[in-house]
Amino acid sequence: MLTWEEFEKTEMRVGTIIEANDFPEARKPAYQLTIDFGAAVGIRKSSAQITRRYAKEDLIGRQVVAVVNFPKKQIGKFMSECLVLGAVGQEGDVVLLAPDFKVENGLRIG
Repeated sequence: MLTWEEFEKTEMRVGTIIEANDFPEARKPAYQLTIDFGAAVGIRKSSAQITRRYAKEDLIGRQVVAVVNFPKKQIGKFMSECLVLGAVGQEGDVVLLAPDFKVENGLRIG
């Protein structure tokens, strides 16, 4: 069990996907995402294994929730700078977490 203080250290924020590209070097099918988290955080990149449910062109302009205070992670030649959150179902089927309504980029989840 986490304490409240431990949970508060996880910085989850809302951002808008501004670019989505194929990631052919990934071991499992994935996209390279560029996400705008507003002035509070800036623009970050992430890889996401969401190709089963989402088309690249449908991701542009979509808001997502991501953890922005994890260390960067090298994935092949790509540097992931945040962790996009989703509900993971059977066989890796991922549904992205997102606000019900459009909100300001960078708002913190808490």
